Amino acid sequence: MSTTPRVRAPELRGRAWLNTGGRELSLADLRGRIILLDFWTFCCINCLHVLDELRPLEEKYADVLVVVGVHSPKFEHEKDPDALAAAVERYGVHHPVLDDPELDMWQQYAARAWPTLAVVDPEGYVVATMAGEGHADGLARLLDQLVAEHEAKGTLRRGDGPYVPPAEPETTLRFPGKAVALPGGNLLVSDSARHSLVELEPDGETVVRRIGAGHRGRVDGPAEAATFSEPQGLCLLPPQVAEIAGYDLVVADTVNHLLRGVRLATGEVVTVAGTGRQWRSTVDDHAHDALSVDLSSPWDLAWYDGRVIVAMAGIHQLWWFDPVKRTAGVYAGTTVEALRDGPLPDVWMAQPSGLSVSADGRRLWIADSETSAVRYVEDGTMGTAVGQGLFDFGHVDGPAGQALLQHPLGVCALPDGSVLVADTYNGAVRRYDPATGLVATVADGLAEPSDLVLTDGGAVLVVESAAHRLTQVAPGALTATGATTVAGPRHRTERRPTDLAAGEVTLDIVFTPAPGQKLDETYGPSTRLVVSASPPELLLDGAGTGTELSRRLVIDGTVPGGVLQVTAQAATCDADAEHAACHLTRQDWGVPVRVVDGAPARLPLVLRGLDT
Repeated sequence: MSTTPRVRAPELRGRAWLNTGGRELSLADLRGRIILLDFWTFCCINCLHVLDELRPLEEKYADVLVVVGVHSPKFEHEKDPDALAAAVERYGVHHPVLDDPELDMWQQYAARAWPTLAVVDPEGYVVATMAGEGHADGLARLLDQLVAEHEAKGTLRRGDGPYVPPAEPETTLRFPGKAVALPGGNLLVSDSARHSLVELEPDGETVVRRIGAGHRGRVDGPAEAATFSEPQGLCLLPPQVAEIAGYDLVVADTVNHLLRGVRLATGEVVTVAGTGRQWRSTVDDHAHDALSVDLSSPWDLAWYDGRVIVAMAGIHQLWWFDPVKRTAGVYAGTTVEALRDGPLPDVWMAQPSGLSVSADGRRLWIADSETSAVRYVEDGTMGTAVGQGLFDFGHVDGPAGQALLQHPLGVCALPDGSVLVADTYNGAVRRYDPATGLVATVADGLAEPSDLVLTDGGAVLVVESAAHRLTQVAPGALTATGATTVAGPRHRTERRPTDLAAGEVTLDIVFTPAPGQKLDETYGPSTRLVVSASPPELLLDGAGTGTELSRRLVIDGTVPGGVLQVTAQAATCDADAEHAACHLTRQDWGVPVRVVDGAPARLPLVLRGLDT
């Protein structure tokens, strides 16, 4: 370990603890154990990736490691303690969680991005911090070092952790994600927290059958034996395509990073796209063999432009999948997390999570959740109908240019050309009418609506995820006269801004390879840095893409502030290994900036830092 002066970990304080049986934990309670603090927010796909990366570490190091999730929310809805408790169950969080609604712990541990990890050694000192995902291998090496060091010193204490599981609820569905109307009138729902699909009668309540064993896994086979991991989107194939493909329905098996095919007659499940590995590569425009390409948290699906379009939430893109040719590739987006319209290869998105196709088949509607936006694809370009960016959200109706949503997860195109929006964190269904350019509220008081389904009879059903049910929207509310206008609150994500000087500023991305790894330049430069600003006028120079992790920026002193959007990645491989494994570490930052005379002229961001 380095000789850098050690920093004592700040005490753990927050509004409440979850998954501890009501017990409040302190650093003293955990002394002798290695603590891994995971600063997360439940809207963030990168944070959800980290939850899954940590599961094997929690199991392997169960007697020496305590993972503590520190929930530091972005959206207003995420500050609701009941919403947090639901998210902890929804995503299978099996470790203590500290509720940090005012981001006090976030500030004390100097976090700048979701997710951020901090490692505290058995003596109570912070020995590592790192931002982003993809750290599991490096963490395992660090944990091995810490175990050996503190076992030798006699400062390691083994034993059971403080996690106390909550009571198991009893409901037919548990956090359903998406739904689709089947031929004949029945409904198929992705029962996400129970890792299965459920067919319901048209009443939306009576169970016909369950496809999937009901526990987390990735096994193909008969309906009763197949397994999924938090499935979401469902897409029926056109009959002629289904006949050639050999299955009728495609499922976005989100946490498995797969697409699965389902034969509705038997319920048999087959894997049709993905390797099961999470995508960590470079963007290309090639067609790939569908079973050989890595995917990243596919969240929703739609049949558009003669293919299945995939909302690839994990990397802020749309992909396509051809079930006949059995190929897949990128459809739109660069992987930069932000909001930018234009030709499909150049656009920026932020966790696209819902898709729906207009009745005439020309327009693909998109719920772009992290920008709280409704966007669309038509004629090879992407536009934004509602939404202003990563940090602006609320519940405001009226002209689309001023209207605000809060983390929508679903959209549903109506026959009249308008689109309904599952405005998830506002607990509402909203309607946008392109003919008038107006947004209105159709229904509210819902529990995290995540999808909308238009039945053959013209009814609209809402997947009310946090209420574990489907509910019907009142028919009269679907018209412009039936909707209401809400002038609710406007919010902006408030994090303490970083003061920077006007003029030349140095942006430094701090990256230290994990123990036993080195930068890998086998296939070209090992690092990549993308910088932009909102508003763009904030940066006079320094925007764009490069391969160095240090960048000269020029800040415009006439602009009082804004947000620097930074994406950094570094490729590493195992050092001194005959068959070295490759690793890609990546992180997106949105750094609020205030331009102040005499402020620092350097902005350091930690992509991976060991021995802080």
